[in-house]
Amino acid sequence: MRMMQQRSSGGVRASRRSVLVAARAGRQQPASQPPAKGSTVRKPPAQPAQPAKAATTARRGREAATTSSGGSAKLTAAERRQQAAAQQQSQSGTRAASTTAARRQAARQAAKAAEEGGASSRRPTGQDYFNFTGFPFPLGPFFTRNTVRREIERDTMWVFEQTQALDFFSVYTPVRMTVIKLASGGLWVHAPVAPTAECVRLLKELDAPVEYIVLPTFAYEHKIFVGPFSRRFPKAKVYVAPYQWSFPLNLPPQFFGIFPTGELVSDDPAAPWAEEIGQKVFLPPSIGVNETVRFTEVAFFHKKTRTLLVTDAVVYVPEDPPEVIPVPALLDLARDNYLAQFVAGGRSRAEVAAIARPEPVEDSREARRKGWARMALLVLYFGPGDLLTPEASFAAISGRLFVGPVVETLVYSKIPKSVVEWVEDICGDWDFRQVVPCHFEAPVKAGPAEFRRAFAFAYEQAEREGLLAPRPEPEPPKPLPLPLPGFLSGLLGKLVAAPAPAGPGGVGPRPVVFPETDMKTLNSLNNSLLFVGAVKRNADLDAAKKAAEAEAAAEAAAAEADGEAAKARSMAEAAEMEATPAARQPVGAAERR
Repeated sequence: MRMMQQRSSGGVRASRRSVLVAARAGRQQPASQPPAKGSTVRKPPAQPAQPAKAATTARRGREAATTSSGGSAKLTAAERRQQAAAQQQSQSGTRAASTTAARRQAARQAAKAAEEGGASSRRPTGQDYFNFTGFPFPLGPFFTRNTVRREIERDTMWVFEQTQALDFFSVYTPVRMTVIKLASGGLWVHAPVAPTAECVRLLKELDAPVEYIVLPTFAYEHKIFVGPFSRRFPKAKVYVAPYQWSFPLNLPPQFFGIFPTGELVSDDPAAPWAEEIGQKVFLPPSIGVNETVRFTEVAFFHKKTRTLLVTDAVVYVPEDPPEVIPVPALLDLARDNYLAQFVAGGRSRAEVAAIARPEPVEDSREARRKGWARMALLVLYFGPGDLLTPEASFAAISGRLFVGPVVETLVYSKIPKSVVEWVEDICGDWDFRQVVPCHFEAPVKAGPAEFRRAFAFAYEQAEREGLLAPRPEPEPPKPLPLPLPGFLSGLLGKLVAAPAPAGPGGVGPRPVVFPETDMKTLNSLNNSLLFVGAVKRNADLDAAKKAAEAEAAAEAAAAEADGEAAKARSMAEAAEMEATPAARQPVGAAERR
């Protein structure tokens, strides 16, 4: 009897253990996760029919329990308590074992899913491009660059837009490559961007060979991609702006993988594209202590579409962010983070705390605009005065064509006369109707008048410093040839008597007056560069002084040469007179002899 009781209790324990294991095995299966967007869904490998096996084990346990149920009824109370304790201990061990097994299985499946997801994310996206160079800060994005292609003129002109960024601060600005189809059927590429697989694919979709690659400036953010781009299109010829230099080490173009076919020259009739695209080189005096430090830029004019192409000369900031700017970066800057609370326009902590909303923001047009406003102010000013409430500062710069404050303060203010001469050369020869810069918005509907007005500060400075002769006053309006009655006389009179725009050089007032609070950082940087002698205060004035000194020296040398020549002539005449004394005697004396 004792043996039968032990067998029956063992059968019960086995059956209950089997049932618990089977139940928990079915209950502990991890929930399947939906596949990530863009990832490849893989079917898991076929597993053996474990639930059926567990069910069979449970059934056998139940049969054993049924067979021995008669003997178990005769157990004493002490034996039943001992059996219950043993069963509870067995169940605890089974629970722990099943939980551990389930955790291990879940961990294995999670690792497998992560491995599959990682493999999917590591697949080439076409946007991969590694770059971690730049001075004074590395110029991002460091690993991926999205490319957006837009058609500007049907079957003729396209722009390819990427971003350049300070990845550490989520600050992005568009950088633009312009592609023009020539009459030959080939492509003319202006200011190449990173040649990612996506960018190259979008370019090849135009179904035309790349014939020419043009580097229109010395600037690093445009130079760095010319070498890799030309290697993707080895048959293309490369032309570069003159006076290429780099900082802090002045390295030749070949160091960057650039092997130019030739240099760009103003109004060059020998340029292969001269019949379709004009060019004017901006080559001012050196603005630094070294003569190689020159701010060179080449402007181009596509005659067919009447389009002016520039690099950094002007910008146009739209109210809405460009398509190429990543939305997460916009939303990150839209919330009142630590940077926005720190650059708060001089507000106290209590005032900042009352205004700031540091929590994450939901995606909306208003949030994107706010993030874009802060982003644009950081790009243009480096250190704007108020990021917490950027609306007023952004309104002062958006929706108009102007010269960026960095270029105006650190570069053009040192060479105003050269800037005016370049602008006049462009506007005097080219009747363009739209402008395509390399940054911010493009194309911009603007002609020579709007382009001149963007440089009103240069006209004003050049006139004030005596480097530019004031323009003549506009002629008074001529009277109408015939008296016209009524509203026609008034209308035509207003058209004829329309006053010339006020402002220096007759170009009108400057389109943007930068707030002093936003300019503090740039002005401080400019003053520091001037103080240490890294840049000249006015390279045009220095060049004019050197030219005047050279002219005075030439005049002095010419006068000295004239004096020496006169002295030599008088000495020659004296020697000649001494050699022929008879020639100086009177005629009568010779006859008396």
